[in-house]
Amino acid sequence: MGDERRDGYDGTGPGAITPDGCAVEMWSRLPVDGSPEVIERAVPAGASILELGCGVGRMTHPLLDRGFTVTAVDESPEMLARVRGACTVRSPIEHLDLGERFDVVLLASFLVHAGDPTVRRGLLETCRRHVADDGSVLVQREGEDWYRNVPRERPVGRDGLMRVVSATPVGDGVNSVHIEYEFPDARWTHTFRARPLDTEQFERALADAGLAVESYLTDDRTWVQARPVPHRTG
Repeated sequence: MGDERRDGYDGTGPGAITPDGCAVEMWSRLPVDGSPEVIERAVPAGASILELGCGVGRMTHPLLDRGFTVTAVDESPEMLARVRGACTVRSPIEHLDLGERFDVVLLASFLVHAGDPTVRRGLLETCRRHVADDGSVLVQREGEDWYRNVPRERPVGRDGLMRVVSATPVGDGVNSVHIEYEFPDARWTHTFRARPLDTEQFERALADAGLAVESYLTDDRTWVQARPVPHRTG
């Protein structure tokens, strides 16, 4: 299962590689950024959180440490095996239907930029389906200059380097993005499809799924809090 790939997605390097090209061992080495603090400031203490695309638990574990109850979803059993302390669910996000709702639904890791608009809509509809009427959906989007600033690199962790090598248009507004991760003892690559969304396109995509932007939580507008739009009756 680990080496079946989605069209346009690939990854190389030691250890298990997920269908979307992510290297499990590499993600286990990456430290979490300031995102848990952003989330903590935006939602009620002790909230129930549905984390979509949890990976190895880089955000799951800090959220648990802050007193939240987390249900962590990922399609990769190798990723989920690294998660501790949360209820875990193995499923593609766009097909998830747990039959329950949560105070907060979390869609991080730029998943909203899925190259396939049908997949993107499925992701956002899963968010809408699982958020409580008085809850919120937190979405992490790419920086608006992300594709104008390539190639670029930055250090990761104590001894790693992440390099965004290229973002090549492949038609229909989609880019094929190639990233390299280098550590003293290992090297990984990740190739995936991503669709840039300006603010208008992003807000329209949320609206199409029954969500409305309430606020942008960070100065770079990458973290967004949205609320469910009440379903019309009659």
